[in-house]
Amino acid sequence: MTDAPEVDGRASRVFLVDDHAVFRSGVRAELAGQAGVEVVGEAGSVAEAIAGIGRVRPDVVLLDVHMPDGGGVAVLRSVLGSDPGRVAEPARAPEPTFLALSVSDAAEDVIAVIRAGARGYVTKTISGDELADAVRRVADGDAVFSPRLAGFVLDAFARAAPGPEDRGEPVHDPEVDSLTPREKEVLRLLARGYTYREIAEELFISVKTVETHASNVLRKTQQSNRHALTRWAQSRHLD
Repeated sequence: MTDAPEVDGRASRVFLVDDHAVFRSGVRAELAGQAGVEVVGEAGSVAEAIAGIGRVRPDVVLLDVHMPDGGGVAVLRSVLGSDPGRVAEPARAPEPTFLALSVSDAAEDVIAVIRAGARGYVTKTISGDELADAVRRVADGDAVFSPRLAGFVLDAFARAAPGPEDRGEPVHDPEVDSLTPREKEVLRLLARGYTYREIAEELFISVKTVETHASNVLRKTQQSNRHALTRWAQSRHLD
């Protein structure tokens, strides 16, 4: 077996969310000993998941889609900042990457969690080795889907109505217009996954200056964290 990719030189720290304790135990057993993967916590409800993710700060969350108290979408919206009732917080460490792990292969479930911010979607028929590989891949920035599920996402976005920019009409966005040229450069690199140090090297500025620009961008765009900012930039084709 080849060495698995790791996050920042260490194993990807995984948090399990599923309302069935026996299933969580099975996933733990399957991932135990897998290279580049370490299970660091688990939860059986939406509330427990939100609290545990905030406390543990994992790299990857394996997320069940259907749970009695709101399901995976509720967790995604709360943690990633897309919940309208969530109070904005100062910029902090990057949010975890979410990989849906569900018994459902319904198109509406796949599309809902991807729109909410998940990076991939696999079904519970997946083997332990395949699941560990999927975890490592999403931690490394890839999007991962079980066979045929990616087609649901592609079809959904292909059917989306064209925006003004697609019709050749001028687009005026007050939040985008408020950004300086340098802030837009920083925004684009943030959306592409660059670290502050990598942005500093790319733009020939100090890390402190990057931090200042990033803080200004978060404030002007009214986004609560980097993950939400990335999705905001992607929705405006600024990445």
